[in-house]
Amino acid sequence: MAFPSSTIASISILVFMTFQLSYSIPFIVLHGIGDQCSNRGVKQFTELLSNYSGAEGYCLEVGDGTWDSWFMPLEEQACAKTVCDKVIIIIQVMEMNELKQGYNIVGLSQGNLIGRGVLEFCSGGPPVKNFISLGGPHAGTASVPLCGSGVLCIIADRLLKSEIYTDYVQDHLAPSGYLKLPNAIPNYLEKCRFLPKLNNELPDERNSTYKERFINLQNLVLIMFEHDTVLIPKETAWFGYYPDGAFKPILPTQQTPLYIEDWIGLKTLDEAGRVKYISVPGNHLGISRSDMQKYVVPYLDGNASRKNSAEKDSKIRVHGVHGRVVQGNKREQIAST
Repeated sequence: MAFPSSTIASISILVFMTFQLSYSIPFIVLHGIGDQCSNRGVKQFTELLSNYSGAEGYCLEVGDGTWDSWFMPLEEQACAKTVCDKVIIIIQVMEMNELKQGYNIVGLSQGNLIGRGVLEFCSGGPPVKNFISLGGPHAGTASVPLCGSGVLCIIADRLLKSEIYTDYVQDHLAPSGYLKLPNAIPNYLEKCRFLPKLNNELPDERNSTYKERFINLQNLVLIMFEHDTVLIPKETAWFGYYPDGAFKPILPTQQTPLYIEDWIGLKTLDEAGRVKYISVPGNHLGISRSDMQKYVVPYLDGNASRKNSAEKDSKIRVHGVHGRVVQGNKREQIAST
């Protein structure tokens, strides 16, 4: 039996509208230092975001495993043969044509700096639409992140504490790329290999392309954890930091030179209403499911699923540098650093 043309037209419109309403661009999760996509917390976090948002989400392994995120320089992690290439591989191997239209980044701690490296340094890939940052050391950190108790960690901790800005440490230990000691700014600007470049801090080497790519974001979501003791100061998650030469006071974002002189376009984005400064309860990367749904999911462009909205609000604590598995906690630790 043939359908009337008007019925066919109505069905076509309905299908088109359904596709438009349910369509969402994919997102990638970039884990923190000393973590892996296969770890329970990160894996569950990625799955929850996909479920809540209706968007396809993928955690991208930084390097080849846990230790790469400690012992591979950040610029190398962010660009050639790592995250940039993996985004292209997702397009080619998984045939995700929609990724060519753009994707969102969800960064966890150090993973935010790698994500920003992809955004600012890498060319030829699909555009980044929304950047959601959880506990990112965007303005640097004045304290060495803890590695652990193993032999390699003991060596790493000693090197970082004693020789942060030497060529050897910069070449071999990722955290040295964003350790910014307020009382050693000349050494930081001269020797630190990653963050001064990422934040366009070098007066004679500012790259307008980094700023152009940054201000093309639709939204920059900066989530700070109120009781964060891993990032020093915690306000670095909002690009706040200490003034040069002193460990106090903590400058609000809008009073930092990076913002005032608009080195990377943060001021431009903010004045356009595209920067969201969000503070949530909890320690470093400890976010509740309700806060995930409230502050992260809306920026993943999905037709959000609320089928788990009745779940008990809880946190995941992941195996990692700073975390242990804790049962019955009210909040979830999603990653280590």
